Amino acid sequence: MQAPARQLLNKVPEVTVWFWIIKILCTTVGESFADWINMNLGVGLTNTALIFTVALAAVLVWQLSTERYVPFVYWLTVVVVSVTGTLYTDILTDSQGVPLALSSSVFAGALAVVFGVWYVRERTLSVHSITTLPRELFYWLAVLVTFALGTATGDWTLELTGWTPGVSVLLPLGLIIAIILGWRLGANAVLSFWLAYILTRPLGANLGDWLGSPSGDGGLGFGTAVTSVIFLVAILATVVYLTLSRSDVIEAQDLTGTPRALSSARERGMLAYYAVVAVAAAALLVWAHHQPHAAATGEEDTSASVTTHITPQEATSPFPPAEIAKFRTITADTLAKVNSDDQQAANSRVTDLETAWDDDQSALEPKSEKAWSFLDGEIDQVLEALRAPHPDKATEVNALNTLLTSLG
Repeated sequence: MQAPARQLLNKVPEVTVWFWIIKILCTTVGESFADWINMNLGVGLTNTALIFTVALAAVLVWQLSTERYVPFVYWLTVVVVSVTGTLYTDILTDSQGVPLALSSSVFAGALAVVFGVWYVRERTLSVHSITTLPRELFYWLAVLVTFALGTATGDWTLELTGWTPGVSVLLPLGLIIAIILGWRLGANAVLSFWLAYILTRPLGANLGDWLGSPSGDGGLGFGTAVTSVIFLVAILATVVYLTLSRSDVIEAQDLTGTPRALSSARERGMLAYYAVVAVAAAALLVWAHHQPHAAATGEEDTSASVTTHITPQEATSPFPPAEIAKFRTITADTLAKVNSDDQQAANSRVTDLETAWDDDQSALEPKSEKAWSFLDGEIDQVLEALRAPHPDKATEVNALNTLLTSLG
């Protein structure tokens, strides 16, 4: 007969409002901090993922070695898992070119396997029963996959809809509210928890993009560094409060992990409710996908209409050759850095282009508003490509080459 696993005090916090607040803070950091290290520090996507994989192994060993829930250790692990899960999805999408629809499907399948094996072995998926090492290992594996899945589905939603970061926050927020309502009406508590847990990932990531993206891209323009600092400080303050108050410690445990009895008929009814919510969300995404993406369409239409009337000679002749040469040099430098996979240097150099162009606007625009608007639109395309949350090298190169051609 197999010996029972050693029982521990419950290793996760009570699911209170504080749990969800700090979880969203952690997911936002996962998005903004990963982007900051990868792009702004120029570490590179693969190297950043390797660094955080090592960090994840270290903090997991720390977390697993504790005898009970310790707020600082637990939430540090969540932060590192958040960053690492984000990076794994980004590698598949940005480095390997895996479509987001495929990666979303793969991660969803992986999560189903994790839950299936976990349930077959332990007969529960409840977070109130993380009292043995095997259950804790299953728990953290599920958490890692939910972060990767949430990243992929969140980015896929943006790709399908063309929504700005601010607007994109509303979908996962609305779905979480619908899940809370379902749970209050009698839906299975474990199912409701994990659905909401997955959805906090795109919610937090979209919040991070909204705060960190430039105002011209629909964000608040704080930048990834400032956004990361704000949320890390908020996480630290919350962890200090929870450590002192112990308001999220599960004192009494049900070691069997058996959930409280609910009406099976009501649970089946709420499953139907969740299915309706899922269908409605899918219908919304399909509808949004088929709508004109205002910003992108407007830019394409403007560029297309102007291109038929302006040649590179017409675009540059109204302006001093020395100024055009300056813009061309900066653009060529940026292209060289993109081709050498130095994203940080490319972002820095393209900022020089933006600054030089803006500084010269008052002198250049009066000479030819038509030519200035044409070049301004192409520079905007370059800035958008390089400052995308997940830059695509081919898109960057295409935008830079188009601008170089227009500059003569």
